[in-house]
Amino acid sequence: MKDSISKFLDYLQFEKRYSKNTLVSYKNDLEHLQNFLTVAYHSTTVESIKHLHIRSWIVDMMQKSYSAKSVNRKISSLKSYFKFLKRSKLIEKNPMLKIVAPKMGKRLPEYIKESSLEKLLAQEFDSTDFSQVRDLLIIELLYVTGMRRTELIHLITQNIDTQKSQIKVVGKGDKERIIPLDKNIMDKLRNYLELRVETFSNCTEPYVFVTDKGKKLYDKLVYNLVTHHLSLVSSSDKKSPHVLRHSFATHLSNNGAELNAIKELLGHASLAATQVYTHNSIERLKEIYSKAHPKAKTE
Repeated sequence: MKDSISKFLDYLQFEKRYSKNTLVSYKNDLEHLQNFLTVAYHSTTVESIKHLHIRSWIVDMMQKSYSAKSVNRKISSLKSYFKFLKRSKLIEKNPMLKIVAPKMGKRLPEYIKESSLEKLLAQEFDSTDFSQVRDLLIIELLYVTGMRRTELIHLITQNIDTQKSQIKVVGKGDKERIIPLDKNIMDKLRNYLELRVETFSNCTEPYVFVTDKGKKLYDKLVYNLVTHHLSLVSSSDKKSPHVLRHSFATHLSNNGAELNAIKELLGHASLAATQVYTHNSIERLKEIYSKAHPKAKTE
């Protein structure tokens, strides 16, 4: 499998232009199968892989308490891989044609309450302290734009249009989208950039956000600072940067924003990916109804 995996990853990188993170995910999924086949069947040649081998791999993962979501993601990786092998005439039959993915229970995206985020963003901080200003601006920008963590890390200064009060975000597959900003957040961005120049006079990084040493941000730093600040106002188990993205979309939906508009702001390829946020809104309506309507109250 090793050579065919390498060819497949080259195809994804150079022809499909997938991101580095996506390539790593595919690589991990395929190597997981490869390791399983080595231990269980002592063979990893692509020609010898049958649907029964893959089914036993799926069963093994389920027995080890892998979530249905994780298993389905790996199955999706395999489907793309074997489809590539069949198209490249490296195999005669596609073993994935007989594979049925496990059903996934509906799980609503977790989000932070509006009041909690308002409390967090209203906290006092030292406006001359670069780290404090940067950290709170990162949290607010993630929340008011719905950007992904990677998109924020790669946001460059030339993509900030102060005259039109908007930013250009480069998302998955290098797709660009424009996100409007209000005066308040634009003023904070300007103040931050001025403070960045004062703090790092020789900084040549094109990226908007930098570390305490004036270097490009990295995933773990953003994750840790968001988790830390959200823990101050929320008891939710999930406090990652992606929760702010969910909060952005859910709050828009709760306040009557059109689904297509939310889709464009999030940079989703299809409306199906955005529709999950309407479920959060429905759950909120149910909660309001059960608390407020006389006939909904239990005797």
